[in-house]
Amino acid sequence: MRIFFIGDIVGKPGRKLLADNLQNIKESLNIDLVIANGENSAGGNGITKNMADDLFRYGVDAITLGDHIWDQRCFESEIASIEKLCRPANIPHGNPGREYVILEKNNVKLGVFSLLGQTLMKIKSDCPFTAATRMIGVLKPLCDLIFLDFHAETTSEKTAMAWHLDGKAQVVIGTHTHIPTSDARIFPNGLAYQTDAGMTGPWNSCLGRKWEPILNKFITGRPQNFVMAEGDDHICGCVIDIDTITKKATKIVSYIYPPFNSCAQ
Repeated sequence: MRIFFIGDIVGKPGRKLLADNLQNIKESLNIDLVIANGENSAGGNGITKNMADDLFRYGVDAITLGDHIWDQRCFESEIASIEKLCRPANIPHGNPGREYVILEKNNVKLGVFSLLGQTLMKIKSDCPFTAATRMIGVLKPLCDLIFLDFHAETTSEKTAMAWHLDGKAQVVIGTHTHIPTSDARIFPNGLAYQTDAGMTGPWNSCLGRKWEPILNKFITGRPQNFVMAEGDDHICGCVIDIDTITKKATKIVSYIYPPFNSCAQ
């Protein structure tokens, strides 16, 4: 099974990139399933059902979310109706939405879930490591392979999660920081890992927002209005191969389209 994971989709530029390019990417790379983090799809803040439906129409098979899950006021009443979208499984019990999604391709079932890190994160969540163990217990009887989008701030927390799930899941990919890391690798027991997949959207920016107000805030310390940027658009993510017989990942490659000027593909 070959999976294409797409890092945080940021605003209209990120959505348009996928509308224009995702089908061609899927065909050229022989992708079986596409998973995307969509939590910044609505102008950088959350997502709506209409936007989720658009992403599915472009070719995304499952959508994961993160700390901006409730930024769009309408979404609380919409989330339960979106079948192939899952919220972080460790936000407080009683929140609406699914804890996981199960995708199927060629009679192989892939369980997909997301978790929030706790270190330096402002949204309330339970221990991600305890939640990960619980979700593995839930998903193992239901599917053949397991994929975790770990939406966390620190590299140490993400790497620790990879060690925690090596041999229990097939993939752990980090999101949230919007900068792709060059550490894509296979762990000893067959888990594919990358600390952060990066963002899909405008790179003429600071993490998808116009850089000038962010620079001004760093310099002056005063609040600024962080608005969406435009220009130099890229899709960032990774491609993962999994042996469905041994249930181990065999390859993971960071993916950037079009390549950065300094990035060799």
